[in-house]
Amino acid sequence: MIVVKRIMLICSGGMSTSLLCTKIQKSAKEKNIEVEVFAVSEAEMKRRLDNVDVILLGPQVRYLLSKIKNDVEGKGIAVDVIESISYGTMNGEAVLKQAMSLME
Repeated sequence: MIVVKRIMLICSGGMSTSLLCTKIQKSAKEKNIEVEVFAVSEAEMKRRLDNVDVILLGPQVRYLLSKIKNDVEGKGIAVDVIESISYGTMNGEAVLKQAMSLME
């Protein structure tokens, strides 16, 4: 059985984060890592928490970090902010590495 890791990205608008999702998936495929990556707004987050392993916030919404950590407390979901440089350069490999290290 293949275990798929689910990574949720949270942002304000969604355009740049959607591009980052594609780059993360491409990097995961190259490394034979099974992931599902999707981007949502903060408002949509609570409806999409099923089977999520990691939530990564875009740097522009880093102010939501403690609120989201409280929202998912006890659910076993790691939460962090995407490194600004990785986000700004749309470095899917670096963001994937960050997400995977949070799941260890």
